Amino acid sequence: MTVIARRLLAATTAATLAPAMAACSKIPGVYVYEKDGQTSAAASATDPKTYVDDNWAQKIVPTVHDNAVDITTVAAAIADDQEAAGKKYGNQTGTGSPYAFMVKGSGTVTEVDTSTPTGPVTVEVPAVAGDKPVKVTMATGPVIAGTAIRDAVKFIAFGDFTNQIDYAEVANQINDRVKTDVIAEAGDRAALKGKKVTFYGAFSSLAPGTIFLVPTELTSS
Repeated sequence: MTVIARRLLAATTAATLAPAMAACSKIPGVYVYEKDGQTSAAASATDPKTYVDDNWAQKIVPTVHDNAVDITTVAAAIADDQEAAGKKYGNQTGTGSPYAFMVKGSGTVTEVDTSTPTGPVTVEVPAVAGDKPVKVTMATGPVIAGTAIRDAVKFIAFGDFTNQIDYAEVANQINDRVKTDVIAEAGDRAALKGKKVTFYGAFSSLAPGTIFLVPTELTSS
């Protein structure tokens, strides 16, 4: 190949790659996947915090409340056939992703662990027909992680956002609202032990037999 030919090939390659590189270089050293045609629209896209502020009380919490299935029903279905239970009661955001479930229930708080960052509160929910009680571990923070609520409600999709960073941040913003609007309103966590609580929320089926719930509503008596 002649020197002129090599220079022409290099120039053509650079021209071809430049738009793709520009679309993936908003953050130095970090490449993000963006929807086709969304690069120019990024500046006008709704940011994750605004999205959650606009939809938390108006849509997210009501969606969980109206569509939650009793935790004992979901737990029994998962124990019988996790995949079938996911298809019937859960939502999967993509192939290979865990199913996320919207659930509700009432039970007695048997343990409160404030020494762990996730602040797990154990709730024992009476089962029906003589089965064993269902043990629910509820995240109360200060660290609440995961994407259970975002994934369970079904209407929040990756395609609604500019890239996967914003999509992930929506889950973080939802978890922040759980801390401020649900957990904080429930009062002193340590005082919950021995009390009966009623909850609505979501969990992801990450480990069989484990229910780690993120609540959208929590009341005690």
